[in-house]
Amino acid sequence: MSAPSNSPLDEGTPLATTQAKPVLRRGARLRRGAYLLPSLFTIGNIVMGFYAVISGLRGDFGKAAALVFIAGVLDAFDGRIARAFGTESDFGKEYDSLADVLTFGAAPALLTYLWGIEALSPRDAWLLPLLYLVCTATRLARFNVQHKIVDVRYFVGLPAPAAAGAICSILFFVPDLNPDYQRPLQWITAAALVVIGLLMVSTFRYRSFKAVGKGKRWSYRALVPIAVIVLTIVYLPRATFLAIAILYVISGPLASLSGRLWPKRETPPSDPPPSSGPVEGASA
Repeated sequence: MSAPSNSPLDEGTPLATTQAKPVLRRGARLRRGAYLLPSLFTIGNIVMGFYAVISGLRGDFGKAAALVFIAGVLDAFDGRIARAFGTESDFGKEYDSLADVLTFGAAPALLTYLWGIEALSPRDAWLLPLLYLVCTATRLARFNVQHKIVDVRYFVGLPAPAAAGAICSILFFVPDLNPDYQRPLQWITAAALVVIGLLMVSTFRYRSFKAVGKGKRWSYRALVPIAVIVLTIVYLPRATFLAIAILYVISGPLASLSGRLWPKRETPPSDPPPSSGPVEGASA
């Protein structure tokens, strides 16, 4: 007669179920982490924007501008991570937009005011940063209510992160005003606030670069211009950021003018397919 067995199977508990429970618990934790990860990038966006304002109050405008640049990188990644893990949500989309109003709207507006716009007219100069802030909020709200994106290769209007980068590239280029050219720079920045703000709420199309490289094999020749850009940023960071910002800002109006002067029939993109609406973290 054989001895009684101590196996869990003899006690009525299936072995597969016993082993599966820890796996299911780990899977649930990973799933919760996947939902949390994009929000962590959005929180980082908020932190960078708030600390940029603190740095501006301390008079460190170069550091403040760099923090806004970092926030732009974080903003680009939160949406990509959400789409990669399939964790897009209405909460994430609204949370990202609120963060963008702070970091790419309020922060650049306050930084320019503290940097030197106030000196143009102590009583009325605050209206220029306010206009920029209102345009940023309007741009983000319009993006959120768009129910159909015709072509994912383009943004309609200048994206808010790019607008903030353009404004902050001026502060990054000239963090400290020299009395010899103080007044011209103040007027240039004031004009930039107005023009860039209006471009955000315009209908000019700007490249989104979302489809760059998708479905194509990269050649080693592409490393040459990439290396040139990286080296230029390393050795001439202030001038390079300003030049990139100016080129992107004027690309929308120039493309529209070119299309009117030399119209051509454009075929719709085959890859990626058109989206049915705004997605979480998509830069607006």
